[in-house]
Amino acid sequence: MADQDTKIVRERDDEKRESRTLLTALGVVVAVVAVLAIVGFLFLTPPPEIIEGQAEANSVRISGKLPGRVLEFYVSEGDNVHAGDTLVHIHSSLAEAKMMQAEAMQTAASATDRKVDAGTRSQIKQGAYDLWQQAIAAKTITKKTYDRMQALFAEGVIAEQKRDEAEAAYQAAEAAERAAKSQYELAVAGAQREDKEAAQAMVNVAKGGVAEVEALLEDQYLIAPCDGQIDVIYPQVGELVALGAPIMNLLKIDDKWVTFNVREELLNDLPMGKEIEIMIPALGERTAKAKVYYVRDMGSYAVWRATKSTGEWDSRTFQIKARPVDSIPELRPGMSVIYRQHHE
Repeated sequence: MADQDTKIVRERDDEKRESRTLLTALGVVVAVVAVLAIVGFLFLTPPPEIIEGQAEANSVRISGKLPGRVLEFYVSEGDNVHAGDTLVHIHSSLAEAKMMQAEAMQTAASATDRKVDAGTRSQIKQGAYDLWQQAIAAKTITKKTYDRMQALFAEGVIAEQKRDEAEAAYQAAEAAERAAKSQYELAVAGAQREDKEAAQAMVNVAKGGVAEVEALLEDQYLIAPCDGQIDVIYPQVGELVALGAPIMNLLKIDDKWVTFNVREELLNDLPMGKEIEIMIPALGERTAKAKVYYVRDMGSYAVWRATKSTGEWDSRTFQIKARPVDSIPELRPGMSVIYRQHHE
């Protein structure tokens, strides 16, 4: 009986030792986990924030002020062109007809102006001059007659009436001479100043009409305003295009940038002028440097709304633009661009 009691006591002691050992081991595990958690919280850095954007470039829309039919394209989509290269020929029979009309009006106006400037015909001038000379001769004769009558009247040879008749004839001849001289001077002078100004104004109007049509016809050959690459061509050869209709897009491949849309709490790491490292997946995950040059609020429509009623707040979205520091010819508009923002 005593042996059995001793055995029971020993078993109980063994169970107590095992429990203490298990509790000790569990405590050690909990302590280690706690230490690791504290170390990880204090020393481990969170993964970087991945911000995805895309490459963009300026595009120039080629259009003209001449409505007409596409006659010929001198470039194709994807071609590289230089400023001044001819891109397309647009034919307009209506504009050419207006040009013929404007030139005819200019010819008519110029002829009228020359006629006005030429003044009176030489025959009319000569006739007016002859009449003036006749009036001078008549004046000279009547003057001599009047002088003789005046001398005879002074001597009392003739009556006063005869002297007065001679004087009246002289005055009439003098007036006729002045009138004939005026007619001759008018013939020499030609048209009035107002007529000449009106004729010249008509010439200027006609020239303006020709210049207007010439300005339209200049756009029958559209040229490249800058260096670039033909991105899209809209019409086909033979199609009609309206005034100002887009003909093609010219991509300025030397003027490229990347755009990111980021929440405002990430702006602290993207100040103006900062150089960031970007990655381009389409180019074999190529990395490059880009410099931030544009930061702008995108407005209330792009606000990140808080999901909790407390502890969080709404966050606005900002648009960031950065231009590559070095040229990347292979970078195409629309390519994805990755920026990894590392937490400090």
